Amino acid sequence: MKTINFFIVIVSISLAFSCKSKIATSKNKTSETTISTKKPNILIIHVDDLGFHDLSVNGSKIYQTPHLDKLASEAVVFNNAYANYPRCVPSRYAMMTGNYPIKNGNVPDDGFKMNTISDNKNFVKNIKNAGYQTAYFGKWHLGDKNSLKKFGYDYSFAAGHAGSPISFLYPFNVAKKGNGKSKKSPIPDVDKVSKEGDYLMDVMTDNVAKYIKNVDKNKPFMAMFSFYAVHQPLEAKEKDIARNKEEIKNFDFGNQPEFIKEGTGRTKMRQNHPTYAAMVETMDENVGKLLKLLKDLDIDKNTIIVFSSDHGGLSNDGTRKRDLATSNFPLRAGKGWLYDGGIKVPLFVKWANHFQPKKDNESLVMLMDVFPTILDITSQKDLKTNGKSFLPILKNKEKWNNRTVFWHSSKARPVSTGDTKSSAIRKGNYKLIHWYKEKRVELYDMAKDPSESNDLSKEKPQLVAQLLKELNTWKSEF
Repeated sequence: MKTINFFIVIVSISLAFSCKSKIATSKNKTSETTISTKKPNILIIHVDDLGFHDLSVNGSKIYQTPHLDKLASEAVVFNNAYANYPRCVPSRYAMMTGNYPIKNGNVPDDGFKMNTISDNKNFVKNIKNAGYQTAYFGKWHLGDKNSLKKFGYDYSFAAGHAGSPISFLYPFNVAKKGNGKSKKSPIPDVDKVSKEGDYLMDVMTDNVAKYIKNVDKNKPFMAMFSFYAVHQPLEAKEKDIARNKEEIKNFDFGNQPEFIKEGTGRTKMRQNHPTYAAMVETMDENVGKLLKLLKDLDIDKNTIIVFSSDHGGLSNDGTRKRDLATSNFPLRAGKGWLYDGGIKVPLFVKWANHFQPKKDNESLVMLMDVFPTILDITSQKDLKTNGKSFLPILKNKEKWNNRTVFWHSSKARPVSTGDTKSSAIRKGNYKLIHWYKEKRVELYDMAKDPSESNDLSKEKPQLVAQLLKELNTWKSEF
């Protein structure tokens, strides 16, 4: 009898432990499920006028960008990513709306009103409806401060009409040359949080960090930090300029000329501007501060980081000579042009434990695809815009190596950047540029000739005719 009772006790204890173990396992599973289904935070870092080759990870020997190099090593890197336009406003319009930057036949320009975007086509409002807190920092250039709120951003800092700072050096809304006055729009908010000796990039980053630290932890956030750098005016900290002067002085550029003729002006062929170099490196340092903050707050693994630029670097002038910032070589030309120097941009997307780090050298993606992708991740919605979600690429399910995309650049600036009016189509590896006022075309195989130095238009007249027909058909839709 004692043996039977002992056996019953043992069985009862075993069942109790088993049940307790199952409950614990169930709790763990519930916890894991909660963690894995929690919506990610999103931090978009968008740099102004940064060329594809302005990062050391992309081959620059002059500009040192260790923080962005590390981010690239942990991200999906799109080496075939493009802006939708080689200038600021249309490019930003395309990114924010997920559409080609043409509306009623016109390319959006300075002062374009974003309140014409309906709510059912507004990515920010749809992301907000998915439970997100939304914030915007820095260069907006698509309306006043109030337009950001109307567009769906809960909070904004230092954003409005301004397309570039009056100065990167405190006081930021006072020019450092002449009588101190400027026709540029002032940057709001910055004066009341700054002091003598401050540098604008640092002030901006500090306020992004402040927002992230104090945001409601019960809801995910989507914050876009749009650097005013590395746009002109070219101004940096003296110690950083001095360091780069010394490094550039000791760098051997070999037989590389400093300038070559392009369009109505010149293309800069050397990355030898010490102030611009200092600005790029300071931008990288500030990106590093934000990456460290995410890690310190233990939210880095559930924060999607998107890094990009609005178009190529300022490497060209026109009939008016100007202080050129950088070289996009070996890409051809730069800001203002539909050669790759003007439209090819860095694009990194990181989500730890979700997107496997890799370099995608084939998929053709555009800035207008960024917000469709974010909306797809946050709510699985598709607003049916020109842009499309590249989430299948991030998940290694697709490659977009045969996509057809278009550009139309009607806001040419032969005086300041040397370009004239043009349109372009890229279909797979082939890219055709049509200077429609001049009635001439150029054709390039981008896989074999990324520098666009070997025009194939005379060798492939049938392909030229086909691509030109597709380009004109696309243009007729607008």
